[in-house]
Amino acid sequence: MAFMKKYLLPILGIFLAYYYYSAKEEFRPEMLRGKRVIVTGASKGIGREMAYHLARMGAHVVVTARSEEALKKVVSHCLELGASSAHYVAGTMENMTFAEQFVAKAGKLMGGLDMLILNHITNTNNPMTVFIDDIDHVRKSMEVNFLSYVVLSGAAMPMLKQSNGSIVVVSSIAGKTANPLIAAYSASKFALDGFFSSIRVEYAVTNVNVSITLCILGLIDTETAMTGTAGIYNAEASPKEECALEIIKGGALRQKEVYYDSSVLTPFLLGNPGRKIMEFLSLRNYNMEIFINN
Repeated sequence: MAFMKKYLLPILGIFLAYYYYSAKEEFRPEMLRGKRVIVTGASKGIGREMAYHLARMGAHVVVTARSEEALKKVVSHCLELGASSAHYVAGTMENMTFAEQFVAKAGKLMGGLDMLILNHITNTNNPMTVFIDDIDHVRKSMEVNFLSYVVLSGAAMPMLKQSNGSIVVVSSIAGKTANPLIAAYSASKFALDGFFSSIRVEYAVTNVNVSITLCILGLIDTETAMTGTAGIYNAEASPKEECALEIIKGGALRQKEVYYDSSVLTPFLLGNPGRKIMEFLSLRNYNMEIFINN
């Protein structure tokens, strides 16, 4: 015990201080000037705010969502704000063929791709309820909130490899901790962490210069979230405008994770350096030739 107090705890403290407070590159809006960016789920809420921020920074933007009328308004405002170009493609991410074709069309519209921001979620009329046997809701949540993200990123990879680009995955605290009443949603967000964190390691080992940023969000004051949680979940909601900007900053700086929540404790409690150490150490158990040959 004396040894732990004298040596191990100070070392752990130094490690944590370095992990959380080490100097990082400063974000500059001009980092996005002329960049070619896709934003999904961009007809309202966080996605719409990201499109507007990107437009102010002079990016090329292609947005998608289900509502064509809403997307027309978003594109029009993006051009007013100074976007280098702005286009929309309406469709549903329940259709995996559309998801794949959308990326190809967006790439042609912009002449390539530098950043893919995955932000959409499935539409549901009753997002917070005790799970009993609604398998269809679970299946739909996994397809739209997770599988379509995999399809979109897979379709975008050839262009992102050419540009040394970035994938930005919008997730949730519900994808890091257990949350009642949103079991299907939570499962889809946990899946995002498992999949994209795993391929981030694969990219690092195989020297693929495409960054993956996982964004872990708390409650945000979007209309959808406020309506869905009213009278059920009482927590301070953070502003969607600032949230959208933090997501863009994290992607531009190629950060592995971005935490945005009303509580300053969230990144400390969920950042989990222990997991990162275990992931690093586990690589010793792999036959590296498997990665080299692929």
